[in-house]
Amino acid sequence: MTVIKGESAREGADDKGDMTAVTGGGVPDDGYAPSERRLARERYRRARARRATAVAALSTLVTAVLLYLVVVSAPGWPRTKETFFSAHYAREAFPKVLEGLWLNVRLLLICGVAVLVLGMLIAVARTLRGPVFFPLRVLAAAYTDFFRGLPLIINLMIVVLGVPALRLQGVTVDPVLLGGTALTLTYSAYVAEVFRAGIESIHPSQRAAARSLGLTNRQALRYVVLPQAVRRQVPPLLNDLVSLQKDTGLVSIGGAVDAVRAADIIVGRSLNYTPYIVAGLVFVALTIPMTRFTDWVTARMDRRRAQGGSL
Repeated sequence: MTVIKGESAREGADDKGDMTAVTGGGVPDDGYAPSERRLARERYRRARARRATAVAALSTLVTAVLLYLVVVSAPGWPRTKETFFSAHYAREAFPKVLEGLWLNVRLLLICGVAVLVLGMLIAVARTLRGPVFFPLRVLAAAYTDFFRGLPLIINLMIVVLGVPALRLQGVTVDPVLLGGTALTLTYSAYVAEVFRAGIESIHPSQRAAARSLGLTNRQALRYVVLPQAVRRQVPPLLNDLVSLQKDTGLVSIGGAVDAVRAADIIVGRSLNYTPYIVAGLVFVALTIPMTRFTDWVTARMDRRRAQGGSL
């Protein structure tokens, strides 16, 4: 038992000495040399990391090869390759799909801002207190329930195809504007619930402390509750924006020439579906950076929360 304690004490002393030299907790010694135990641990960690990387690379390669063999050995692969993976039609479709993608990007930027603003207003309306605001709370709840339950494709058809049929004076019939309106109506309902969840996650003591400092209910909501709620809900908000980016392609049902519609025009003329693959890959390439950024923000916030830092 004494030997074990002595060994543990020596190991702890080695670790403390190493940490002092690394972190600068004391005066650095130019003649410092890490202990053999520490060097052995570092070698073991590096070897384990290299082994894990090699195993991951090998398993990925084996999986890719198996999937490739399964696909190319299928009886209908030659016909599928000609219909969906034609290099000729991919070269023809790519510039036109990119030109149409600019419309999707503009819709994402404009509708994204509108969704955030409208969603925030609806969330605040649902959290207002007092009997005088009861009608407003009911309307906000009815809005979120209706548009969250209504499929987006049906909402788009109603707005894009139904509004022009009414022939209202002064109302636009532009499918891009109508499609953007339908996207905003649907996604603002989802974003409103995200904001409301963030507002209700703030402990009541925060609002009470703000009131005790002389702030009004409006000021407490604006300066104390909403900033914390928005920071907490950044990851789900980014996920909604990623989904919005993909769904901007649905405005093509009204005739707007976006990336999907540009591919559809070529498909209708050639009866080859490669342009759809090109459009899909372009959307994936646009979505992946946003998804990775969302993952990075989520992981960063989780680390700060685990360390007891502010959100």
